[in-house]
Amino acid sequence: MFLGVDGGGTKTAFCLIDAHGTVLAEARTASIYYLMQGIGIVEPLLRQGIDEVCATAGVSPGRLSYAFFGIPCYGEISADVPVLDALPARILGPVGYACGNDMICGWAASLGGADGINVVAGTGSIAYGENRGRRWRGGGWSELFGDEGSGYWVAVKGLAAFSRMSDGRQPAGVLADEMRVELGLATDLDVIDVVVNRWHGDRGKIAGLSKVVTRAADAGDPRAVEILREAARELALHVDVGAGALGFGADETVPVSYSGGMFGVPHVLDAFREALASSPHGYDLREPLLPPHVGAAVYAARLSGHPVHPRPGSRPAPDLERLT
Repeated sequence: MFLGVDGGGTKTAFCLIDAHGTVLAEARTASIYYLMQGIGIVEPLLRQGIDEVCATAGVSPGRLSYAFFGIPCYGEISADVPVLDALPARILGPVGYACGNDMICGWAASLGGADGINVVAGTGSIAYGENRGRRWRGGGWSELFGDEGSGYWVAVKGLAAFSRMSDGRQPAGVLADEMRVELGLATDLDVIDVVVNRWHGDRGKIAGLSKVVTRAADAGDPRAVEILREAARELALHVDVGAGALGFGADETVPVSYSGGMFGVPHVLDAFREALASSPHGYDLREPLLPPHVGAAVYAARLSGHPVHPRPGSRPAPDLERLT
């Protein structure tokens, strides 16, 4: 049995598959994104999820064949890498495992481990690709000065538009009304109290406001529509840069896929498709084959030397699918 762990920005998803690629059990915990709360949160959450997913499958962690842990921010703080690498051994015992950035989960899932590029746009955003042994990563520079096209980025753009609509620097639109309702504002300036004072700038809570922008765009708010289309163009830029960095030739068709909640927004996916179609590169945009946490388990099997091939289109349990 192979364990996959996909640590996203708002949750951590666990998956067990057997040697045939059949999903045996799934579980979820809070996010192991630790930059705000400290690295100490990672081990307890991993232990909780592994205990739950193994209990569901009726096995002990020591009976697993191999595991892969996709960890947000992995590799971005050099001093933390050996600490993170050592954590699973305290839970799994002698079971073999590997750790890497959670972007690998999305790539392995979406393209089934084939050469090509996958773009992730959830709470944050990042892209990863491989081609004939070359590996490339783009984006993922944190919400402070990166993560373009992500839920957090869209939400911050939405909050900025709300502030401009409120004081008259921009024509008022549906977005302003949607934001007032979502945050329960008595006055518009209370948005500072909610986001800065009460939420303390919580990354996940702020990213959740991307749905406000989506609702406003669905209602025809032009600024909300433009924010989502701009997000799509930023995500497509990752692909264009990655195709060149990976050495795809001008006459080659580059497989591309995607994962993360922002691609569930039609405004984003449609504009992403349009941006790729207008590029000088040739792209084959594919729907994701698997959810990222299942991809993590497939990657674990590949690393163990026993690759498996789950049926494309297999889906997680409904509550996990909603949060992927």
